[in-house]
Amino acid sequence: MTNFNRSTLPDTVRSNGATPNPWWANAVVYQVYPRSFQDTNGDGIGDLKGITSRLDYLADLGVDVVWLSPVYKSPQDDNGYDISDYQDIDPLFGTLEDMDELLAEAHKRGLKIVMDLVVNHTSDEHAWFQASRDKDDPHADWYWWRPARPGHEPGTPGAEPNQWGSYFGGSAWEYDPKRGEYFFHQYSKKQPDLNWENPEVRKAVYKMMNWWMDRGIDGFRMDVITQVSKTVDKNGKLPGEDGCEIEDYPVGEEGYSSPFPWCSDGPRIDEFLAEMRREVFEGREGYMNVGEAPGITPARNEFITDPAHKELDMLFLFDHVGIDQKGSKWNTVPFEVGNLRASLAAQQEAVRDAGWASLFFCNHDQPRVVSRWGDDADRESRELSAKAFGMLLHMHRGTPYIYEGEELGMTNAHFTTLEQYRDLESINAYRQRVEEAKCQSPESMMAALALIGRDNSRTPMQWDASRYAGFTAPDAATEPWIGVNPNHVEINAAEEFDDPGSVYTFYKKLIAMRHNNATIATGEWNLVAADSEQVYSFTRTSGDDTILVIVNLTDRTAQVPAEVAQLLEDGVGESQVLLSTYDAVHSVKSVARGELARWEGVVIQL
Repeated sequence: MTNFNRSTLPDTVRSNGATPNPWWANAVVYQVYPRSFQDTNGDGIGDLKGITSRLDYLADLGVDVVWLSPVYKSPQDDNGYDISDYQDIDPLFGTLEDMDELLAEAHKRGLKIVMDLVVNHTSDEHAWFQASRDKDDPHADWYWWRPARPGHEPGTPGAEPNQWGSYFGGSAWEYDPKRGEYFFHQYSKKQPDLNWENPEVRKAVYKMMNWWMDRGIDGFRMDVITQVSKTVDKNGKLPGEDGCEIEDYPVGEEGYSSPFPWCSDGPRIDEFLAEMRREVFEGREGYMNVGEAPGITPARNEFITDPAHKELDMLFLFDHVGIDQKGSKWNTVPFEVGNLRASLAAQQEAVRDAGWASLFFCNHDQPRVVSRWGDDADRESRELSAKAFGMLLHMHRGTPYIYEGEELGMTNAHFTTLEQYRDLESINAYRQRVEEAKCQSPESMMAALALIGRDNSRTPMQWDASRYAGFTAPDAATEPWIGVNPNHVEINAAEEFDDPGSVYTFYKKLIAMRHNNATIATGEWNLVAADSEQVYSFTRTSGDDTILVIVNLTDRTAQVPAEVAQLLEDGVGESQVLLSTYDAVHSVKSVARGELARWEGVVIQL
């Protein structure tokens, strides 16, 4: 409960519409993927003690909040996003005592800890689900159970309650012989969806959340929280189910229809989120909650994050990370600056008067931005493009999120065989699309996995140039759970820590600017030069203070757009350059010449 790294925002500036400004309005969040961060016991999997051992690194970087991907007890079918016990730590990661130690040590350093919370679904090994398999148990209605389609033999093809497919491949329905019915799962068949229509489910969830808050955590990042409310007809039937008044959409190329339109931003989501706020967060201080928000538009983000509505502080929207995908996630198209600008501009405009934006390019489900949209072909290109995308993101209005290794310019894994992947989604998608539906070629699918597969972000954190990148001991008996990127010899924290030109040092500057410049933290955002094919530019304004951000997001020289040149007609001095992906002298010359070098970004005080 501290503002160790940050200046307090003055009351004269407005953030999300709350009074006083929330502490997180000029904070920076750092996501840790625990199994890939630091291994201390040599089993090849990162652990809580490892995170504790690296807190000084995070404090030195300057971040304020550490968000942990799930460390609860889990069969690890989906790397911990399938929870079997919400109130215990998985032995892979340590113990509850280790968690308490991490909290205490983080708080000593002024760092807050936010835990990932997965309550759209549980593991099928959770006690609630096991009890629900008995129709006479009080938990019988805690999940979405349905009988076989009339006229079909239960458990046979075509007997599923409707034609929905899972996002992880195959049917979204799994038959349970013990109960004699099917249960619904949007994700893995080991991740049955909880039935939030049942008030007892919600009470149990809130009780568990309060247990963690009372233990000292500082909030939650809520996994796919906007999918907890499902669309049903007046009789409680799901679209496409026998006798339902709501007609489902047709099946797609993989042979299934999608539950997404019916399970995202559902009819009761505002009610549920407001209830959660009352039952868990009201009366508490110093916390932060952010929801992963599939299906949420920028306009809905404004409503949900408007403090007047008392729902969530922030949401993660996904429209901007879908700009290189068409139809299927696995059908990739080239990156275009205009598409990114349009998506981010819509998010910024929606929260102009109320609400708040989350700023991210990378996380545990997204590939490395420097490989996806930048250029990791050589050191100079990688460092410049990593800085360009870092500058672009962090100069927007909202709360920035850094994913582990992003501050080093870590790249995609560049795996070449399916055997190198560990991610359930990727492996299932290959089987579904290439081998079963035959709607994508092996070569195309492998290229898509290499570009956007989730394992690209999950290779071990690159601490140093030693055998396993410092993630685990070089002589450890067990290799890391997933392959270490061979480029860790060149790209690692030890190499960058004291280098004034490194990506790491650049990120330290970005974080400090967020903390110490109220205009960057909360100032008005306005787009400039909306039509440029190479340059993304905007201003940040607070009172008489205006900052101009210009970033060339391509690997070739770009003309400074006319609208930008007009703002700079009086010229730019070195003292006005707050930050450059090159250096102040270079950017002053670039502006004077009217063109930006490849990946050149500059923040200018007007």
